[in-house]
Amino acid sequence: MSTIEDVARRAGVSTATVSRVLSSPEVVLETTRAKVLAAINDLKYQPNYAAKSLRTLKSKRIVVTVPDIANPFFSSVIRGVEEAAQEAGYAVLLGDTRHEPAREDLYASMLQRKEADGLIFLGHRLPGVLTDMVKDKRGRAPVVNGCEFSPELGVSSVHIDNAKAAHEAVDLLYGLGHRRIGVITGMLASPISRERLAGVRACAAQHGLGDELLVAIGDFSVGAGARETRSFLTGPNPPSAIFCFSDEMAMGSLRVIADLGLDCPADVSVIGFDDIGYAQYLRPALTTIAQPKEEIGRETVKLMLGILRGDSAKPITKTLPHRLLVRESTGKVKSRRRRQGPQPAHRAVHG
Repeated sequence: MSTIEDVARRAGVSTATVSRVLSSPEVVLETTRAKVLAAINDLKYQPNYAAKSLRTLKSKRIVVTVPDIANPFFSSVIRGVEEAAQEAGYAVLLGDTRHEPAREDLYASMLQRKEADGLIFLGHRLPGVLTDMVKDKRGRAPVVNGCEFSPELGVSSVHIDNAKAAHEAVDLLYGLGHRRIGVITGMLASPISRERLAGVRACAAQHGLGDELLVAIGDFSVGAGARETRSFLTGPNPPSAIFCFSDEMAMGSLRVIADLGLDCPADVSVIGFDDIGYAQYLRPALTTIAQPKEEIGRETVKLMLGILRGDSAKPITKTLPHRLLVRESTGKVKSRRRRQGPQPAHRAVHG
C-alpha cells in the first residue's frame, strides 16, 4: 500500500504539500496540485481519513440536506457540492428532508454529535436543533444555506437575485404584448417564492398592469403546474401567458395547454424557472431562468471550508448571476384560437 511519502517523492514535493492538496487544495498552486493528484492516481494512494479524524477531531464529512431529492434542480446543485467537497478531501452525506422539520433536525443533529464537520442545507428553514449554535457562534457556525436566502437565519448563503430574475421574465412577456399574465408561485413560506413574486409585482406595477395579474400558489411540482394552469385557462378571462416559479410546474402547464386543444406559444406563452436538463428538450423548448446550479453547490462548499479554517467572522452572502433563456415557449400575443378535436399523443409534454 502506497504511503504519503511515496506520493511526495513521485510528485517531487513535501509530505506537507501532499497533505494540503488533500485537505485545502485551494491554497496550493494549480500546477503543483496537478502533479500531486497525478501521483496519487498513479500510486492508487488511499488517505487514512479515520486515523486523521482521531488526531484532528475532524470527521471530514459534510452533511447536505435537500427538501425534495426527486426535484432534478437539486441533483445539479448536489453534483457541484460533491465535486468541490471531494477536491477538498471531504465526503458528502446526503439527506432528503421532504420538507419535514423532524427530518431536518435528524440530519442536523449529526453536526452536534461531531459525526460531520458542517451542514449545507438547500431548503429555506434552519434546523431547530442548530438555532443556539448559530446564535452563539454567529458567522463561525459551520452551517451554510444554498439556493434560498434569508438574512434572519444568520448563516452564510449562496443564491441568485430571485426578484430581479422574475422581473426580467415578466418584462419579456410584457414586451411581447401580453397584458394578462398568470403566475404560479412556489410555497410562500419559502423566501425565494416571496422574492420572485415581489419581482413580478414590481414589474407589473411599472407597466401599470398590476390588476391584470392572476396569482396561484403552487409547490414547485408538475402536478401543481397542471392544476393551476387548468384553473387559469378554464376560468373567465384567462391569461395569454403563464409564468411558473419552477420548470417542473411549467412542464405541467405545457401538458394542460395541449390537453385543452391550445397551442404554446400561439395561444398561451409559458416561462419556467431553473433551466433543468429537460427544459430545452420539451416541445416547445421552454423559455426559463437559468440558475448556475453546479456553481451554487461549489460555492456553498467554499464558504464551508472558509468557516472550518476560521476565516469567517460573520455570515457571507454570495449572489451569483442568472440568465434569461428565450426559447420556443414564448411568443407575441395573438388572438386566441382553439384547435378542433382532441390533440394527438405526441403533443403531450413528458418530463
